[in-house]
Amino acid sequence: MAAPVVTSTAPDSVSVSVFRDPDRDEGGEIDRDWLNGFALISETRTLDLPAGESVVRFEGVAEGMVAVSAIVTGLPGGVVQKNRDAALLSPASLLDGTLGNRVHLRRTKRATGDVTEEEAIIRSGPAGAVVLQTSAGFEALRCTGIPESLVYDGVPKGLTAKPTLSVTTRSPAAQRVTATLTYLSTGFDWASNYVARVAPGGKTLDLFAWLTVANSNGESFADASLSALAGTLNVERDFDELVESPLTPRLNLTCFPTGSGRYGQPLLSPPPPAPAMVGYADEGAENIVVTGMRLRQAKASSPVAVVAEQEDLGDLKLYRVPIPVTVAANGQKQVALLIKDDVPFATIYRLRVDVDDEFDDEAAEILLRMENKKSQKLGIPLPSGQVAVFEQSHGMELLAGEGAIRDHAIGERVDIVIGESGQVRVAIENYATPGKDRHSYRATVSNANPYAVTFELGFDYHEDGQLDSRLRKLPRKDGLPTWTVRVPANATRRFDYRVRASGG
Repeated sequence: MAAPVVTSTAPDSVSVSVFRDPDRDEGGEIDRDWLNGFALISETRTLDLPAGESVVRFEGVAEGMVAVSAIVTGLPGGVVQKNRDAALLSPASLLDGTLGNRVHLRRTKRATGDVTEEEAIIRSGPAGAVVLQTSAGFEALRCTGIPESLVYDGVPKGLTAKPTLSVTTRSPAAQRVTATLTYLSTGFDWASNYVARVAPGGKTLDLFAWLTVANSNGESFADASLSALAGTLNVERDFDELVESPLTPRLNLTCFPTGSGRYGQPLLSPPPPAPAMVGYADEGAENIVVTGMRLRQAKASSPVAVVAEQEDLGDLKLYRVPIPVTVAANGQKQVALLIKDDVPFATIYRLRVDVDDEFDDEAAEILLRMENKKSQKLGIPLPSGQVAVFEQSHGMELLAGEGAIRDHAIGERVDIVIGESGQVRVAIENYATPGKDRHSYRATVSNANPYAVTFELGFDYHEDGQLDSRLRKLPRKDGLPTWTVRVPANATRRFDYRVRASGG
Protein backbone atom coordinates (compact mmCIF):
# COMPACT_ATOMS: atom_id res chain seq x y z
CA MET A 1 0.00 0.00 0.00
CA ALA A 2 1.16 3.53 -0.74
CA ALA A 3 2.47 5.46 2.25
CA PRO A 4 0.09 8.18 3.51
CA VAL A 5 0.96 11.74 2.48
CA VAL A 6 1.29 14.60 4.96
CA THR A 7 1.23 17.99 3.25
CA SER A 8 2.56 21.20 4.79
CA THR A 9 1.29 24.05 2.63
CA ALA A 10 3.24 26.87 4.31
CA PRO A 11 5.78 27.40 7.09
CA ASP A 12 4.87 28.63 10.56
CA SER A 13 7.95 30.84 10.54
CA VAL A 14 10.84 31.47 8.16
CA SER A 15 14.22 33.16 8.20
CA VAL A 16 16.07 34.34 5.09
CA SER A 17 19.82 35.08 5.23
CA VAL A 18 21.05 36.58 1.97
CA PHE A 19 24.65 36.35 0.71
CA ARG A 20 25.98 38.65 -2.00
CA ASP A 21 27.02 37.43 -5.43
CA PRO A 22 30.61 36.27 -4.72
CA ASP A 23 31.71 37.20 -8.26
CA ARG A 24 30.28 40.73 -8.21
CA ASP A 25 32.89 43.49 -7.95
CA GLU A 26 32.96 45.35 -4.65
CA GLY A 27 30.74 48.36 -5.10
CA GLY A 28 29.12 46.80 -8.16
CA GLU A 29 25.38 47.02 -8.72
CA ILE A 30 22.93 44.15 -8.46
CA ASP A 31 22.16 42.57 -11.83
CA ARG A 32 18.38 42.62 -11.52
CA ASP A 33 17.93 40.34 -14.55
CA TRP A 34 20.32 37.67 -13.26
CA LEU A 35 20.72 37.43 -9.49
CA ASN A 36 23.83 35.38 -8.73
CA GLY A 37 23.76 35.60 -4.96
CA PHE A 38 22.10 33.02 -2.76
CA ALA A 39 20.25 32.67 0.52
CA LEU A 40 20.10 30.29 3.44
CA ILE A 41 16.42 29.67 4.19
CA SER A 42 15.20 28.04 7.40
CA GLU A 43 11.53 27.18 7.93
CA THR A 44 9.64 25.65 10.86
CA ARG A 45 6.50 23.65 10.10
CA THR A 46 3.95 21.84 12.25
CA LEU A 47 3.18 18.30 11.04
CA ASP A 48 0.66 15.65 12.13
CA LEU A 49 2.46 12.37 11.45
CA PRO A 50 0.71 8.97 11.35
CA ALA A 51 2.35 5.93 12.86
CA GLY A 52 4.70 4.14 10.50
CA GLU A 53 6.00 5.32 7.15
CA SER A 54 4.66 8.47 5.52
CA VAL A 55 5.62 11.00 2.85
CA VAL A 56 5.92 14.59 4.06
CA ARG A 57 5.47 17.27 1.40
CA PHE A 58 6.96 20.71 2.10
CA GLU A 59 5.12 22.97 -0.37
CA GLY A 60 6.17 26.50 -1.27
CA VAL A 61 9.94 26.10 -1.12
CA ALA A 62 12.00 28.43 -3.34
CA GLU A 63 12.28 27.64 -7.05
CA GLY A 64 16.03 28.04 -6.74
CA MET A 65 16.30 25.45 -3.96
CA VAL A 66 19.57 23.50 -3.96
CA ALA A 67 17.90 20.20 -3.05
CA VAL A 68 21.15 18.46 -2.08
CA SER A 69 21.66 21.10 0.63
CA ALA A 70 18.28 20.50 2.29
CA ILE A 71 18.35 19.38 5.92
CA VAL A 72 15.22 18.31 7.81
CA THR A 73 15.32 18.04 11.60
CA GLY A 74 12.62 17.33 14.18
CA LEU A 75 11.21 14.15 12.59
CA PRO A 76 11.17 11.37 15.23
CA GLY A 77 12.08 8.69 12.70
CA GLY A 78 14.53 10.81 10.72
CA VAL A 79 14.57 11.03 6.93
CA VAL A 80 14.56 7.85 4.86
CA GLN A 81 14.80 9.66 1.51
CA LYS A 82 14.03 13.04 -0.03
CA ASN A 83 12.85 14.11 -3.48
CA ARG A 84 12.43 17.41 -5.24
CA ASP A 85 9.03 17.38 -6.97
CA ALA A 86 10.00 18.79 -10.32
CA ALA A 87 6.68 18.99 -12.23
CA LEU A 88 4.94 22.31 -11.56
CA LEU A 89 1.32 22.92 -12.44
CA SER A 90 1.02 25.21 -15.48
CA PRO A 91 -1.22 25.45 -18.56
CA ALA A 92 1.32 23.43 -20.54
CA SER A 93 1.96 20.72 -17.92
CA LEU A 94 -1.78 20.39 -17.26
CA LEU A 95 -2.45 19.87 -20.95
CA ASP A 96 0.51 17.51 -21.34
CA GLY A 97 -0.59 15.44 -18.35
CA THR A 98 -4.07 15.02 -19.86
CA LEU A 99 -2.83 13.84 -23.28
CA GLY A 100 -5.19 11.20 -24.67
CA ASN A 101 -7.89 11.93 -22.10
CA ARG A 102 -11.23 13.69 -22.31
CA VAL A 103 -11.68 17.37 -21.46
CA HIS A 104 -14.49 19.86 -21.94
CA LEU A 105 -14.14 22.39 -24.77
CA ARG A 106 -16.01 25.57 -23.82
CA ARG A 107 -16.85 28.24 -26.44
CA THR A 108 -18.48 31.65 -26.09
CA LYS A 109 -20.28 33.30 -29.02
CA ARG A 110 -19.19 36.91 -29.32
CA ALA A 111 -22.52 38.21 -30.66
CA THR A 112 -24.82 36.65 -28.06
CA GLY A 113 -22.56 35.62 -25.20
CA ASP A 114 -24.01 32.12 -25.30
CA VAL A 115 -21.69 29.45 -23.88
CA THR A 116 -21.56 25.97 -25.40
CA GLU A 117 -19.60 23.00 -24.15
CA GLU A 118 -18.66 19.70 -25.76
CA GLU A 119 -16.35 16.83 -24.97
CA ALA A 120 -12.98 16.63 -26.69
CA ILE A 121 -9.92 14.38 -26.53
CA ILE A 122 -6.43 15.92 -26.44
CA ARG A 123 -4.43 14.33 -29.23
CA SER A 124 -1.19 16.41 -29.08
CA GLY A 125 0.93 17.98 -26.38
CA PRO A 126 1.82 21.63 -25.70
CA ALA A 127 4.62 21.82 -28.29
CA GLY A 128 3.27 23.27 -31.53
CA ALA A 129 -0.43 23.01 -32.35
CA VAL A 130 -2.71 21.59 -29.64
CA VAL A 131 -4.87 19.19 -31.61
CA LEU A 132 -8.30 18.20 -30.27
CA GLN A 133 -10.62 15.46 -31.46
CA THR A 134 -14.31 16.36 -31.25
CA SER A 135 -17.45 14.86 -32.72
CA ALA A 136 -16.84 17.06 -35.79
CA GLY A 137 -13.29 15.81 -36.38
CA PHE A 138 -9.84 17.20 -35.59
CA GLU A 139 -9.01 20.85 -34.98
CA ALA A 140 -6.39 23.05 -33.31
CA LEU A 141 -7.25 24.83 -30.10
CA ARG A 142 -8.21 28.53 -30.42
CA CYS A 143 -8.36 28.62 -34.19
CA THR A 144 -12.09 29.27 -34.44
CA GLY A 145 -11.78 33.01 -34.05
CA ILE A 146 -14.10 32.94 -31.03
CA PRO A 147 -13.13 32.66 -27.33
CA GLU A 148 -12.63 29.06 -26.26
CA SER A 149 -11.00 27.26 -23.38
CA LEU A 150 -10.44 23.81 -21.94
CA VAL A 151 -12.07 22.63 -18.71
CA TYR A 152 -10.39 19.74 -16.88
CA ASP A 153 -12.07 17.30 -14.52
CA GLY A 154 -9.00 17.13 -12.27
CA VAL A 155 -5.26 17.65 -11.90
CA PRO A 156 -3.08 14.87 -13.34
CA LYS A 157 -1.09 12.87 -10.82
CA GLY A 158 2.39 14.18 -10.11
CA LEU A 159 1.69 17.88 -10.74
CA THR A 160 2.03 20.40 -7.95
CA ALA A 161 1.00 24.04 -7.87
CA LYS A 162 4.04 25.03 -5.78
CA PRO A 163 7.70 23.97 -5.76
CA THR A 164 7.78 21.08 -3.29
CA LEU A 165 10.31 19.00 -1.39
CA SER A 166 9.11 15.53 -0.36
CA VAL A 167 10.74 13.38 2.32
CA THR A 168 9.93 9.88 3.49
CA THR A 169 9.98 9.28 7.25
CA ARG A 170 8.96 6.61 9.76
CA SER A 171 7.31 7.71 12.97
CA PRO A 172 7.12 5.31 15.95
CA ALA A 173 3.66 6.67 16.82
CA ALA A 174 1.04 9.08 15.57
CA GLN A 175 2.03 12.50 16.88
CA ARG A 176 2.27 16.22 16.17
CA VAL A 177 5.82 17.47 15.65
CA THR A 178 7.59 20.70 14.73
CA ALA A 179 10.10 20.11 11.94
CA THR A 180 12.74 22.49 10.63
CA LEU A 181 13.66 22.61 6.94
CA THR A 182 16.91 24.41 6.07
CA TYR A 183 18.30 24.78 2.56
CA LEU A 184 20.28 27.00 0.19
CA SER A 185 18.56 28.75 -2.71
CA THR A 186 19.82 30.66 -5.71
CA GLY A 187 18.07 33.74 -7.12
CA PHE A 188 18.93 36.23 -4.37
CA ASP A 189 21.35 39.14 -3.95
CA TRP A 190 21.80 42.25 -1.84
CA ALA A 191 23.73 45.51 -1.94
CA SER A 192 24.20 48.75 -0.03
CA ASN A 193 22.96 51.99 -1.55
CA TYR A 194 24.47 55.08 0.08
CA VAL A 195 23.24 58.67 0.00
CA ALA A 196 25.72 61.38 1.05
CA ARG A 197 24.39 64.91 1.59
CA VAL A 198 27.10 67.54 1.77
CA ALA A 199 26.47 70.27 4.34
CA PRO A 200 26.79 73.95 3.39
CA GLY A 201 30.47 74.87 3.58
CA GLY A 202 31.60 71.51 2.20
CA LYS A 203 33.32 70.28 5.38
CA THR A 204 30.89 67.63 6.65
CA LEU A 205 28.27 65.30 5.19
CA ASP A 206 25.36 63.21 6.38
CA LEU A 207 25.70 59.57 5.34
CA PHE A 208 22.69 57.29 4.97
CA ALA A 209 22.51 53.79 3.47
CA TRP A 210 19.75 51.46 2.33
CA LEU A 211 20.09 47.69 2.59
CA THR A 212 18.58 46.45 -0.70
CA VAL A 213 17.63 42.75 -0.94
CA ALA A 214 16.43 41.25 -4.23
CA ASN A 215 14.56 37.96 -4.79
CA SER A 216 13.97 36.57 -8.30
CA ASN A 217 12.19 33.42 -7.11
CA GLY A 218 8.47 33.06 -7.71
CA GLU A 219 7.83 32.52 -3.99
CA SER A 220 7.31 35.14 -1.30
CA PHE A 221 8.54 34.72 2.25
CA ALA A 222 5.98 36.39 4.50
CA ASP A 223 6.91 37.82 7.90
CA ALA A 224 10.45 36.54 7.53
CA SER A 225 13.41 37.15 9.81
CA LEU A 226 15.67 38.85 7.25
CA SER A 227 19.42 39.28 7.45
CA ALA A 228 22.21 40.06 4.98
CA LEU A 229 25.84 38.98 5.21
CA ALA A 230 28.81 41.03 4.04
CA GLY A 231 32.29 39.73 3.39
CA THR A 232 33.98 37.26 1.10
CA LEU A 233 32.57 33.76 1.49
CA ASN A 234 34.50 30.90 -0.06
CA VAL A 235 32.19 29.05 -2.47
CA GLU A 236 33.65 25.87 -4.00
CA ARG A 237 30.72 24.82 -6.21
CA ASP A 238 28.42 26.59 -8.62
CA PHE A 239 25.01 26.40 -6.92
CA ASP A 240 23.24 26.97 -10.24
CA GLU A 241 24.60 23.63 -11.47
CA LEU A 242 23.09 21.88 -8.43
CA VAL A 243 19.62 23.38 -8.76
CA GLU A 244 17.00 21.10 -10.27
CA SER A 245 14.61 23.71 -11.59
CA PRO A 246 10.94 22.64 -11.65
CA LEU A 247 9.81 21.63 -15.12
CA THR A 248 7.62 24.35 -16.64
CA PRO A 249 6.96 23.50 -20.31
CA ARG A 250 5.79 26.39 -22.48
CA LEU A 251 2.37 26.34 -24.09
CA ASN A 252 2.47 27.46 -27.73
CA LEU A 253 -0.89 27.59 -29.48
CA THR A 254 -0.59 27.41 -33.29
CA CYS A 255 -3.29 26.95 -35.90
CA PHE A 256 -2.90 24.69 -38.89
CA PRO A 257 0.08 26.15 -40.77
CA THR A 258 -1.35 25.71 -44.26
CA GLY A 259 -4.54 27.60 -43.51
CA SER A 260 -6.49 24.63 -44.86
CA GLY A 261 -7.81 23.38 -41.53
CA ARG A 262 -11.31 23.64 -40.23
CA TYR A 263 -11.17 27.37 -39.57
CA GLY A 264 -8.48 28.90 -41.74
CA GLN A 265 -5.40 31.06 -41.16
CA PRO A 266 -2.50 30.43 -38.79
CA LEU A 267 -2.55 32.18 -35.43
CA LEU A 268 0.42 32.29 -33.07
CA SER A 269 -0.07 32.84 -29.38
CA PRO A 270 3.08 34.49 -27.97
CA PRO A 271 4.56 33.01 -24.80
CA PRO A 272 3.79 34.90 -21.62
CA PRO A 273 6.43 37.50 -20.72
CA ALA A 274 8.89 36.58 -18.00
CA PRO A 275 8.15 38.25 -14.68
CA ALA A 276 10.09 41.49 -14.47
CA MET A 277 12.29 42.31 -11.52
CA VAL A 278 11.15 45.30 -9.54
CA GLY A 279 13.13 48.47 -10.25
CA TYR A 280 15.21 50.62 -7.97
CA ALA A 281 14.02 53.77 -6.31
CA ASP A 282 15.00 56.01 -9.22
CA GLU A 283 12.70 54.00 -11.50
CA GLY A 284 9.61 54.85 -9.49
CA ALA A 285 8.93 54.66 -5.79
CA GLU A 286 5.87 52.53 -6.39
CA ASN A 287 8.09 49.70 -7.64
CA ILE A 288 10.00 49.11 -4.45
CA VAL A 289 8.98 47.99 -0.99
CA VAL A 290 10.57 50.14 1.69
CA THR A 291 10.61 49.32 5.37
CA GLY A 292 10.89 52.63 7.19
CA MET A 293 10.09 56.20 6.19
CA ARG A 294 11.83 57.90 3.31
CA LEU A 295 14.06 60.78 4.27
CA ARG A 296 12.03 63.96 4.48
CA GLN A 297 14.80 66.54 4.87
CA ALA A 298 18.42 67.05 3.93
CA LYS A 299 19.83 65.46 7.07
CA ALA A 300 20.12 61.70 7.17
CA SER A 301 18.75 61.75 10.72
CA SER A 302 15.19 62.25 9.44
CA PRO A 303 12.95 59.65 11.10
CA VAL A 304 13.12 56.05 9.93
CA ALA A 305 11.10 53.27 11.50
CA VAL A 306 13.67 50.46 11.22
CA VAL A 307 17.46 50.28 11.03
CA ALA A 308 19.30 46.99 10.46
CA GLU A 309 21.40 45.83 13.41
CA GLN A 310 25.00 44.78 12.85
CA GLU A 311 26.47 41.57 14.29
CA ASP A 312 29.69 39.59 13.82
CA LEU A 313 29.61 36.12 12.27
CA GLY A 314 33.20 34.91 12.20
CA ASP A 315 34.99 37.14 9.69
CA LEU A 316 31.67 38.12 8.11
CA LYS A 317 29.38 40.98 9.09
CA LEU A 318 25.71 40.19 9.56
CA TYR A 319 23.03 42.86 9.26
CA ARG A 320 19.79 41.74 10.90
CA VAL A 321 16.43 43.44 10.32
CA PRO A 322 14.90 43.70 13.82
CA ILE A 323 11.27 43.18 12.74
CA PRO A 324 9.55 40.56 10.53
CA VAL A 325 9.37 41.64 6.88
CA THR A 326 8.05 40.08 3.69
CA VAL A 327 10.59 39.21 1.01
CA ALA A 328 8.30 39.40 -2.00
CA ALA A 329 8.47 37.17 -5.07
CA ASN A 330 10.29 38.80 -7.99
CA GLY A 331 10.77 41.93 -5.92
CA GLN A 332 13.08 43.99 -3.76
CA LYS A 333 13.07 45.08 -0.16
CA GLN A 334 14.84 48.11 1.30
CA VAL A 335 15.65 48.70 4.96
CA ALA A 336 17.73 51.48 6.50
CA LEU A 337 21.27 50.18 7.02
CA LEU A 338 23.11 53.06 8.70
CA ILE A 339 22.67 56.70 9.65
CA LYS A 340 25.69 58.91 10.37
CA ASP A 341 25.46 62.70 10.58
CA ASP A 342 28.08 65.47 10.43
CA VAL A 343 30.87 63.22 9.16
CA PRO A 344 34.03 65.26 8.42
CA PHE A 345 35.47 64.77 4.95
CA ALA A 346 37.95 66.35 2.56
CA THR A 347 37.65 66.84 -1.18
CA ILE A 348 40.77 65.57 -2.95
CA TYR A 349 41.71 65.82 -6.62
CA ARG A 350 43.77 62.82 -7.70
CA LEU A 351 45.45 61.20 -10.69
CA ARG A 352 47.46 57.99 -10.92
CA VAL A 353 50.01 57.48 -13.70
CA ASP A 354 52.92 55.27 -14.74
CA VAL A 355 56.26 56.93 -13.99
CA ASP A 356 57.08 57.16 -17.71
CA ASP A 357 53.66 58.41 -18.89
CA GLU A 358 53.42 61.47 -21.14
CA PHE A 359 50.28 63.43 -22.01
CA ASP A 360 49.16 66.99 -22.70
CA ASP A 361 45.97 67.18 -20.68
CA GLU A 362 44.20 64.82 -18.30
CA ALA A 363 41.31 65.47 -15.92
CA ALA A 364 41.86 64.74 -12.25
CA GLU A 365 39.49 62.50 -10.33
CA ILE A 366 37.32 64.04 -7.64
CA LEU A 367 37.15 61.99 -4.47
CA LEU A 368 35.67 62.43 -1.02
CA ARG A 369 37.95 61.22 1.78
CA MET A 370 36.75 60.17 5.23
CA GLU A 371 38.33 58.32 8.13
CA ASN A 372 36.32 55.35 9.38
CA LYS A 373 36.90 56.14 13.06
CA LYS A 374 34.54 56.96 15.92
CA SER A 375 36.42 60.21 16.47
CA GLN A 376 35.46 61.11 12.88
CA LYS A 377 31.74 60.26 13.41
CA LEU A 378 32.00 56.85 11.70
CA GLY A 379 33.80 53.86 13.23
CA ILE A 380 31.58 51.07 11.82
CA PRO A 381 32.08 48.41 9.13
CA LEU A 382 30.97 49.82 5.78
CA PRO A 383 29.72 47.22 3.28
CA SER A 384 30.42 47.87 -0.39
CA GLY A 385 27.84 49.58 -2.56
CA GLN A 386 26.87 52.49 -4.77
CA VAL A 387 27.07 56.08 -3.50
CA ALA A 388 25.08 59.14 -4.66
CA VAL A 389 26.41 62.51 -3.48
CA PHE A 390 24.16 65.59 -3.24
CA GLU A 391 25.12 69.21 -2.62
CA GLN A 392 22.94 72.24 -1.97
CA SER A 393 22.71 75.10 -4.42
CA HIS A 394 20.25 78.01 -4.11
CA GLY A 395 18.19 76.06 -1.61
CA MET A 396 17.98 72.92 -3.75
CA GLU A 397 19.74 69.58 -3.49
CA LEU A 398 21.52 68.66 -6.71
CA LEU A 399 23.37 65.50 -7.66
CA ALA A 400 27.11 66.24 -7.46
CA GLY A 401 28.31 62.80 -8.52
CA GLU A 402 28.04 59.05 -8.14
CA GLY A 403 30.62 56.49 -7.14
CA ALA A 404 31.23 53.17 -5.45
CA ILE A 405 32.61 52.10 -2.13
CA ARG A 406 34.35 48.81 -1.32
CA ASP A 407 34.05 46.96 1.98
CA HIS A 408 35.80 49.00 4.67
CA ALA A 409 36.84 47.89 8.14
CA ILE A 410 36.90 50.18 11.16
CA GLY A 411 39.94 52.44 11.12
CA GLU A 412 40.43 52.47 7.35
CA ARG A 413 40.57 55.52 5.12
CA VAL A 414 37.52 55.75 2.87
CA ASP A 415 37.97 57.26 -0.60
CA ILE A 416 34.90 57.66 -2.81
CA VAL A 417 35.59 58.70 -6.41
CA ILE A 418 32.55 60.62 -7.64
CA GLY A 419 33.71 61.81 -11.07
CA GLU A 420 36.31 63.81 -13.00
CA SER A 421 37.08 67.50 -12.76
CA GLY A 422 36.90 69.91 -15.64
CA GLN A 423 38.74 72.50 -13.53
CA VAL A 424 41.77 70.59 -12.27
CA ARG A 425 43.95 69.34 -15.13
CA VAL A 426 47.31 67.61 -15.40
CA ALA A 427 50.06 67.52 -18.06
CA ILE A 428 53.28 65.46 -18.02
CA GLU A 429 56.12 66.14 -20.46
CA ASN A 430 59.42 64.37 -21.10
CA TYR A 431 62.02 67.00 -21.93
CA ALA A 432 65.20 64.85 -21.78
CA THR A 433 67.51 64.28 -24.73
CA PRO A 434 66.32 61.16 -26.60
CA GLY A 435 68.50 58.05 -26.23
CA LYS A 436 69.66 58.73 -22.67
CA ASP A 437 69.23 56.09 -19.98
CA ARG A 438 67.74 58.55 -17.53
CA HIS A 439 64.86 60.79 -18.57
CA SER A 440 63.64 63.99 -17.02
CA TYR A 441 59.89 64.60 -16.60
CA ARG A 442 57.80 67.53 -15.46
CA ALA A 443 54.27 67.20 -14.08
CA THR A 444 52.14 70.36 -14.15
CA VAL A 445 48.80 70.62 -12.37
CA SER A 446 46.50 73.59 -13.01
CA ASN A 447 43.53 74.68 -10.92
CA ALA A 448 40.86 76.81 -12.62
CA ASN A 449 38.63 76.86 -9.53
CA PRO A 450 38.17 80.14 -7.61
CA TYR A 451 39.44 78.34 -4.49
CA ALA A 452 42.51 76.34 -3.52
CA VAL A 453 42.44 72.53 -3.90
CA THR A 454 44.48 69.58 -2.62
CA PHE A 455 45.94 67.47 -5.42
CA GLU A 456 47.60 64.03 -5.31
CA LEU A 457 49.65 62.46 -8.12
CA GLY A 458 50.40 58.77 -7.55
CA PHE A 459 53.22 57.08 -9.50
CA ASP A 460 52.99 53.43 -10.52
CA TYR A 461 56.24 51.70 -11.46
CA HIS A 462 57.54 48.32 -12.54
CA GLU A 463 60.81 48.11 -10.55
CA ASP A 464 62.59 50.17 -7.91
CA GLY A 465 65.41 51.00 -10.32
CA GLN A 466 63.06 53.31 -12.22
CA LEU A 467 62.71 55.72 -9.29
CA ASP A 468 65.11 58.59 -8.61
CA SER A 469 65.65 60.05 -5.14
CA ARG A 470 62.82 62.58 -5.52
CA LEU A 471 60.30 59.85 -6.23
CA ARG A 472 61.69 57.57 -3.50
CA LYS A 473 61.27 60.28 -0.86
CA LEU A 474 57.59 60.81 -1.64
CA PRO A 475 55.15 59.46 1.00
CA ARG A 476 53.22 56.39 -0.11
CA LYS A 477 49.44 56.17 -0.41
CA ASP A 478 47.87 52.88 -1.41
CA GLY A 479 51.41 51.62 -2.02
CA LEU A 480 52.31 54.32 -4.57
CA PRO A 481 54.80 57.19 -4.17
CA THR A 482 52.44 60.18 -4.14
CA TRP A 483 53.14 63.86 -4.70
CA THR A 484 50.68 65.90 -2.63
CA VAL A 485 50.39 69.63 -3.21
CA ARG A 486 48.06 72.49 -2.38
CA VAL A 487 47.21 74.38 -5.58
CA PRO A 488 45.95 77.96 -5.09
CA ALA A 489 42.95 79.31 -6.99
CA ASN A 490 43.65 79.92 -10.69
CA ALA A 491 47.25 78.76 -10.32
CA THR A 492 49.62 75.95 -11.33
CA ARG A 493 52.20 73.81 -9.52
CA ARG A 494 55.03 71.70 -10.98
CA PHE A 495 57.01 68.66 -9.95
CA ASP A 496 60.25 67.56 -11.69
CA TYR A 497 61.61 64.03 -11.48
CA ARG A 498 63.82 61.57 -13.35
CA VAL A 499 63.04 58.04 -14.43
CA ARG A 500 65.24 55.20 -15.65
CA ALA A 501 63.56 53.24 -18.42
CA SER A 502 62.28 49.84 -17.32
CA GLY A 503 65.03 47.24 -17.85
CA GLY A 504 67.58 49.98 -18.58
